[in-house]
Amino acid sequence: MLHILIYFIFFRDQILEMFDHAYNSYMDYAYPADELMPLSCRGRVRGLEPNRGDIDDSLGNKLIQINTNCCFMCFEQLLNKLDEFEEAVKKTVRDVRFDNDIVVSVFETNIRVLGGLLGAHVMADVLKQRGERMQWYRDELLHMAKELGFRLLPAFNTTSGLPYPRVNLRYGVVNPLSRTGTESDTCTACAGTMILEFAALSRLSGDPIFEENARKAMDVLWEKRQRGSDLVGTVINIHNGDWVRRDSGVGAGIDSYYEYLMKAYILLGDKVYLNRFNTHYSAIMKYISQPPLLLNVHMHNPTVNVRSWMDSLLAFFPGLQVLRGDLKPAIETHEMLYQVTKQHNFLPEAFTTEFRVHWGQHPLRPEFAESTYFLYKATGDPYYLKVGQSIVEKLNTHARVPCGFAAVQDVRTGTHEDRMDSFFLAEMFKYLYLLFSEKSQLPINIDDYIFTTEAHLLPVSLSTTQPPSHEDDLFSYSCPSAQTLFPNNPTFAKTIRDSYKYLTGVGRAQQASSVRWLKLVAEVSHTPEHEEVVPLIVQLISPPFLGQTVFTAGPAKFGTDLTKQQHGVKGSIMKSVPYTACGPIENAVELQGHIALALRGDCMFAAKARRLQEAGATGVIFIDHREGSSSADTPLFQMVGDGEPTDDITVPLAFLFSKEGATLTAALEEHHNVDVLLLPKEKQLGKEKPEKLNIKFRLAKEGELAEGETESTTIQLVLEQSETDTETNNEAASLMRENQETCSSLQKDPESSP
Repeated sequence: MLHILIYFIFFRDQILEMFDHAYNSYMDYAYPADELMPLSCRGRVRGLEPNRGDIDDSLGNKLIQINTNCCFMCFEQLLNKLDEFEEAVKKTVRDVRFDNDIVVSVFETNIRVLGGLLGAHVMADVLKQRGERMQWYRDELLHMAKELGFRLLPAFNTTSGLPYPRVNLRYGVVNPLSRTGTESDTCTACAGTMILEFAALSRLSGDPIFEENARKAMDVLWEKRQRGSDLVGTVINIHNGDWVRRDSGVGAGIDSYYEYLMKAYILLGDKVYLNRFNTHYSAIMKYISQPPLLLNVHMHNPTVNVRSWMDSLLAFFPGLQVLRGDLKPAIETHEMLYQVTKQHNFLPEAFTTEFRVHWGQHPLRPEFAESTYFLYKATGDPYYLKVGQSIVEKLNTHARVPCGFAAVQDVRTGTHEDRMDSFFLAEMFKYLYLLFSEKSQLPINIDDYIFTTEAHLLPVSLSTTQPPSHEDDLFSYSCPSAQTLFPNNPTFAKTIRDSYKYLTGVGRAQQASSVRWLKLVAEVSHTPEHEEVVPLIVQLISPPFLGQTVFTAGPAKFGTDLTKQQHGVKGSIMKSVPYTACGPIENAVELQGHIALALRGDCMFAAKARRLQEAGATGVIFIDHREGSSSADTPLFQMVGDGEPTDDITVPLAFLFSKEGATLTAALEEHHNVDVLLLPKEKQLGKEKPEKLNIKFRLAKEGELAEGETESTTIQLVLEQSETDTETNNEAASLMRENQETCSSLQKDPESSP
């Protein structure tokens, strides 16, 4: 116990030092600008720096500093640093004004600025009610929040009730001076992430107009869901409610809509929000969740995947699943994300279903830390403290610079970007600090508050009704309490994680007396979690190998089932052109009748297999593109399809890791003709009783010579077989004789050799 306390204290102190470094850098080099440019050591002022498009929509000249200041205020309240908290409140009241002729994002201004003001007001009011501090405070932050709320309301003046994506803080929308109001579309998350802040503002100020407008927007999104799948799209027309982009997932463009449905129930006690969330959640788990992956599908045809990559914003979802009470898939997806961070140091902004980088940026997003915090509080498993420790260490090693922390421009190279978003201060350090804190060490009862999507704290006491009690549906109707829902049982989490521990191939599999090949879901898979992968082999049977060179290979869920082939599948290998087989096959004539070699990556396994089969290949061996991977270091995985039916793929398929694949291709380069046999490992030729195959040489006796042969030139090879030889060795002898005869004919007629 003492060891754990010391561990907690050490990392809390380290996190506080990191926060001070980031916040003080902002105050020293950027205040009162909106954000810090940590490489330039100066503030980012909108209009003075090159425009970055939508990224700058959240900036507003002394506007987003509220997110920074308010996160500082809330953080100092958590630390019980009351002098610093009080000074930060005074500074915000003194320096911030909203009557600015500037166009801002409604969504970003709501979650960062309005939410920050409300969270800081709640903390200030707590201190005032305790009679300890803030006796001068007269709800100034709440008044500022109400003013800002009124300046955002014109965005909701649409025929549908869905808000415009942008608003001018002085002139509203559809005003000749507003420079906004011509937009027709908004994202689902943009319209559906208003209810917490607007409802809190209504209930704290007594003016219902804010909650009414936010609720109407939520109602429209619910009504516009696809009734067949109960999914929503990514972009919607704000005037007629038609879907503009119909891809559906839990990441960018939709994420916080689902989050706010669940949290609106927790904050407001309204069962309508919970019922809607549960309906959507069932659809997500049916169509989008392919543990441990979370994929994007077409909302009107949810069995069709619309892309082969995931974005980092979905990392919040395991934390939301913890609140929902669905712990198993939360652990699975979180473990997948952790393995990706171990491979790339951080979550890339987007990564493929094969866990390669799709977009390499990492703007210091906090969602993975958020889910780590929720999973630790739910399970009590110290494993998640180790995950938090790795986040801290990687931030200090790869993102820390003299003037703060810099976003990573590309996780593959480690290059930095001159950017430190306010959400990094508002969320990252708060979740990390809470991860290494016991509830008793905090000055407030954290269970009395709900986190907004920007990690501002709003009190659940705002609810006007008590959540109903449904004993038959505990997970759906309980206000989430980690201590109630999940007793501390680290073994439970470990059992689930172990199946995904080496998902990306980083690290070594645990050794056991009976090796179990762990399943790696590299593409969409519906395979039961505990199904074992049956290893295949690629056995080289042509001279000079003659069956002695054998590579362990992974199987596929489609194509010829090699376990049902008595003698395996034999063929001569040839490289595909292009090597990835992701475009038209250029050497189709040469490939006919051969087993094709194709490099993994750039497109799905099934797409490669179809092209090569159409080109006439009799089989395919896929070779891993990740340099240095090998079957000795990485568990086999089972290749699966691309979401489409794969009954049309009838050729045998096998997967080799990089090192084995390099040896195979080197053999092809050297010997030109290389025959291989694809078969299950348990049927490897000559493996079971190789000693039963006796090879003897003797001189031919007089009278045994064929016409034209002389005694001096003839040595005969005699294969003697013991009575107990198995069918496997008969097959081995037959194949080896066949290839030996080929070798002999080539020796007699050298001109026929290629």
